[in-house]
Amino acid sequence: MLEAALFDFDGTLVDTTELIYQSMRQTVQEILHEEPPREVLMAGVGQPLPRQMELLAEQLADGYPDRARLAAKLLDVYTAHNEANHEALIQQFPGVEHALARLRSSGVRIIVVTSKRRHSVEMALDSFPGLRKVADRFVTMEDTKEHKPHPAPLLKGLELLGEVPPKDAAYVGDSPHDVAAAKAAGITSVAVSWGAFSEEVLRAAGPDYLVPDLDAAVDVLLEKRSG
Repeated sequence: MLEAALFDFDGTLVDTTELIYQSMRQTVQEILHEEPPREVLMAGVGQPLPRQMELLAEQLADGYPDRARLAAKLLDVYTAHNEANHEALIQQFPGVEHALARLRSSGVRIIVVTSKRRHSVEMALDSFPGLRKVADRFVTMEDTKEHKPHPAPLLKGLELLGEVPPKDAAYVGDSPHDVAAAKAAGITSVAVSWGAFSEEVLRAAGPDYLVPDLDAAVDVLLEKRSG
């Protein structure tokens, strides 16, 4: 029986895709004077922001003398742009609070597990305070040494809920990194196609379920709850 539902945050519960893309685009243009394809800029989404910048530096900076320094500069510029435009570009997916309340009323415990910094999560929750009421706990980037696609953040979430067995949990997320983390943790993976990644990319990651909207995700979870 399903006891716990873990949810990614960006691209799953809050619509930050355009905010992330515009911040990535502006950052790379400002520092490297390039405009890579959207899929290149968004490929690392779902991992911690410092790691995303390391990947961008590796991919885009051939011949750059100090990639670690470049990654740090990318991070600084991205963070400044993201925070300055946060309120204007962040949105909430429709029906999120109702869908999660439906799940919670069945007895399923809900925890958000994200690679996002706690400060950024708090900014988003200030915009959408109702999300605080439908999640029991939040695991953020600062809570584990290892990050998705490593299973550590998901296992930390289960620990915070009182040692829920992985077989009795599911993780809902919008990136292949979410699917990989769930598989590594022994948790049912539910990929959602309304975030930053296409159905094709998500299907290739091999999730247990691939769903088109949050209500469909909750239907899957409720079915697992009923056994």
